[in-house]
Amino acid sequence: MSSTDVLKHIAAEYGTPSYVFDLDVLKKHVQAVRELADGKYRICYSIKANPFITACMSELTDTLEVCSPGELEICYTLHIAPEKILVSGVVKTPDMIRRALQYGIRTFTAESIRHMEMLEQEAAKEDCTADVLLRKSCAAQFGMSEEDLLHLIGTRESFPHVMITGIHCFAGTMQKKSDRKVRELEYLKELYERIEKEYGVKLAKLEYGPGMPVSLFEGEDFSDPLKPLAALQAELASFGEDVQVTVEAGRFFAAACGTYLSRVMDTKRDGETNYVLLDGGMHQINYYGQMMGMKHPVIDVLKDAGTETAHVCICGALCTTADVLVRDIELPVLHEGDVLAFRNAGAYSMCEGAALFLSRDLPAVYLLENDTVTCVRKHTEMYMWNTPVKGE
Repeated sequence: MSSTDVLKHIAAEYGTPSYVFDLDVLKKHVQAVRELADGKYRICYSIKANPFITACMSELTDTLEVCSPGELEICYTLHIAPEKILVSGVVKTPDMIRRALQYGIRTFTAESIRHMEMLEQEAAKEDCTADVLLRKSCAAQFGMSEEDLLHLIGTRESFPHVMITGIHCFAGTMQKKSDRKVRELEYLKELYERIEKEYGVKLAKLEYGPGMPVSLFEGEDFSDPLKPLAALQAELASFGEDVQVTVEAGRFFAAACGTYLSRVMDTKRDGETNYVLLDGGMHQINYYGQMMGMKHPVIDVLKDAGTETAHVCICGALCTTADVLVRDIELPVLHEGDVLAFRNAGAYSMCEGAALFLSRDLPAVYLLENDTVTCVRKHTEMYMWNTPVKGE
């Protein structure tokens, strides 16, 4: 059965809107990354990009990064091994740290001096030692200044239950200029050398998030998805065998495995514009930067299309002028009941949208592997979360 036939079956049998994540596509891509790495660095998946593929990615990657108490609970529910989990996140609480330590997790990031203090306090209570990666800020709210980072290394003996093992650095997302990332890695290498020279500390680990770009829209280059990572091979290898380098990514792994299915509910014309109204919307399909209103996602029409086409403006089901998915695109003539498949929707779409807006149902989620479809979330009513309830 072809990919298109499978999507037609899901839309017809289970309904729309729905997300479909193809684990075969995901596995092939991660395997290609593994082959490119050739043992020179490890790989970490940031589950915020798509929590529904967490179990699969736990088998494919070396570690998983989690950034919230909720993401930790997802890992607990899926019985992810604690040694696979890196607890990150710009806001941590003592309860979050304690819960992670009690689960058996021993690797954390510290994004501030306060984080180090909390880690020390909670590890002392649990009578254990936690490994920590000090997150270096890149001119944003994430991580700490170089001054604070060096202060913590200089005062490391004040934290007997926390072992500083390395640095965490994630500069952004969809960073298209590889020369910028090369400069970041050169800076980090110099920082490691400086720490060893001035503080006598030889850091053993580096967790680096390059924020690699992926192709999402028509007209972009889909020919070599590994190119952004390949451009960093020499710099990643330059840290040598004494530093265990881990490349952390989310969108880079997940984007290509996802498809969003939404059904045409109405069509109409106003002046020169042909409007197509879907049962989904921007609260459910959200490409990088919410730019897709002016760009053209890769869209398949799941029907035997004729030769006639039309320019259309594709809108969602929300009562807001912002709910424009594509401002102007030429597609086969659409009718009520036709299903559109938005490709490259494997990252962030399912968790970045304004899911509670208008109290519309959450889409169903399906995993596809070897032509077998598994429902991992049914269509879910949301109105109750917006319904006021009197306190007892």
